[in-house]
Amino acid sequence: MHKRISGFNMAPLFLRTIVGIGFIIHGYAKISRGTAGFEKLLVQVGVPFAHINAIVVPYVELIGGLAVLTGLFVNIVAIPLIITMLVATYTVQFHYGFSSVNTIGLTPAGPKFGPPGYEINLLYIGCLISLIFTGSGILSVDSWRSKWYSRVKNKK
Repeated sequence: MHKRISGFNMAPLFLRTIVGIGFIIHGYAKISRGTAGFEKLLVQVGVPFAHINAIVVPYVELIGGLAVLTGLFVNIVAIPLIITMLVATYTVQFHYGFSSVNTIGLTPAGPKFGPPGYEINLLYIGCLISLIFTGSGILSVDSWRSKWYSRVKNKK
């Protein structure tokens, strides 16, 4: 059975691209700077097992982002990514409010921004939930893996 490429089955590609790249960049930033600074942040906001989380979370973001970008096991990798977003929301961003752009003043050089709220976290969570329900789409490793499995199964 051959599926035609349409807007409906291409939509997950656009979600996967932005979400995957976003997680890759955030995970890589934590790893490339060393996880000690991230660990200090986790200790300061009271995240349990800060040392372990400072090591695990950046790799969850990096590897999970790569999996989402390529469309590999998206239904599975979305869960730990959603959990990281929920934890970040409640431990770091929640008390800054909803808006991801908090303008706190204006200087001669331009606007001054405060810490971001949880708006972006909710967008990531919404995109990941959408991918869980809709699947990875036609241009994904999951789709190619499913087609290969169907061909192998039908040959038996």
